[in-house]
Amino acid sequence: MMVKTSRFGQVESNQQEVIIFPQGLIGFEASRHWLIVPDPENSDVAWLQSISQPQVALPVISPRKFAPDYKVNVPTRQLAPLKLRSSDQVYILNVVSKSGKTLTTNLRSPIIVNLTQRLACQVITTDPLPLALPITLTGKPALRMAA
Repeated sequence: MMVKTSRFGQVESNQQEVIIFPQGLIGFEASRHWLIVPDPENSDVAWLQSISQPQVALPVISPRKFAPDYKVNVPTRQLAPLKLRSSDQVYILNVVSKSGKTLTTNLRSPIIVNLTQRLACQVITTDPLPLALPITLTGKPALRMAA
């Protein structure tokens, strides 16, 4: 299937690559189907691309590189949409924001992806984590931050 995007043009994908957010994302509740698209210029960044809204792509990172001791503590009920089994492969992603010239990531509301079942949800942690942890990306990211 071809997915039209404003950032990457036409992206070829197949149905097995689609990640479903049963409850949507904070601020994008109507968008339920997304792709993870690697940033062509920076391996630290990927883009969460909405399938239904070509102009919506959110830069995401793996938090472990920027906060090695990062742990996500959330009530079990927040993970219910993921239908987790012990054998499932799970990833944590954090959205990158730009404030002036500073890039930050929000550690308090990560995206949890059950890659095995292609389900994801954004959760709110119970820990007092930074809402805007400054980060430095290696390479040249294509971070035009307009959604």
